Amino acid sequence: QVQLVESGGGSVQAGGSLRLSCAASGRTIRTYTLSWFRQAPGKERDFVAASQWGITTYYDDSVNNRFTISRDNVKNTVYLQVNSLKPEDTALYYCAAKSGNVDLRFAGSYPYWGQGTQVTVSS
Repeated sequence: QVQLVESGGGSVQAGGSLRLSCAASGRTIRTYTLSWFRQAPGKERDFVAASQWGITTYYDDSVNNRFTISRDNVKNTVYLQVNSLKPEDTALYYCAAKSGNVDLRFAGSYPYWGQGTQVTVSS
């Protein structure tokens, strides 16, 4: 079992930045794929970014060059630096973890989820 707890969300103006954190416990995350998803009201949960073994990263096109995923395997924590925020980035941001490296962009393939942290961007 892996427990995930997100933090770092908040309300910012367009163009602002935040650093989201996700602390994992229960197992070492070194070999897990760690990802961020987001869900806006009335919409599906969408892939944002993934870190595979801390070596390879993947991003949705909508956040590429604005968001950066990183991880500290010693602290069992994954981060999402979000820059140049836009109102359309407003959502509940979730951290997710899985073993394996397939279907990284598919939310249904992740067995472990945090409770989410809210990001609200005003224009």
